[in-house]
Amino acid sequence: MASSYKPEQARAPPAIPLPTPPFKIGLCQISVSPDKDRNIAHARKAIEEAAAKGAQLVLLPEIWNSPYSNDCFPVYAEDIDAGGDASPSTTMLSEVSRLLKITIVGGSIPERSGNSVYNTCCVFGTDGKLKAKHRKVHLFDIDIPGKITFMESKTLTAGETPTIVDTDVGRIGIGICYDLRFQELAMIYAARGAHLICYPGAFNMTTGPLHWELLQRAR
Repeated sequence: MASSYKPEQARAPPAIPLPTPPFKIGLCQISVSPDKDRNIAHARKAIEEAAAKGAQLVLLPEIWNSPYSNDCFPVYAEDIDAGGDASPSTTMLSEVSRLLKITIVGGSIPERSGNSVYNTCCVFGTDGKLKAKHRKVHLFDIDIPGKITFMESKTLTAGETPTIVDTDVGRIGIGICYDLRFQELAMIYAARGAHLICYPGAFNMTTGPLHWELLQRAR
């Protein structure tokens, strides 16, 4: 007897149709310096170059405006909700997405909210408006003697919710780096009709090669 189960009916809400024709994605790799203004200018240039090559969706890496260290996170953190001078990184992303009429998954930056600092990804639409904000849920704490020791939880606070957003290029689920390791987040996004999942990352080269590519394919 044929099954009456229809997986697409389990999606809540139903998937929106993908835009046609197919679109181009720009992935920006950026070297980071201690100079935040330089990092912002460098990121803007990379976005503009990607858009000039036809990208309609542009992605930045994790923590692109700050060196990746617990000492730097609180110093470089921005008040994203306040915007303007309180968040020059997201102000740039908003402006360039509006001017170039592209969707930007803005990697991540340290975000200050109250007494907490988060690792936060902002998604901007073609109108320059902030469409979604994802706070990294799974913080990366590791101690491999003689190889790598890093504890994000010393300064960062974990996010608590999945993030899925409808954009001009489809429905996107957002994770940040180590979020990739946990399949449940991807399963939620699939169940909610995501067309693609974006995981901006700045993965280390000790554990990264063991699973980064494999887990991307699995997700």
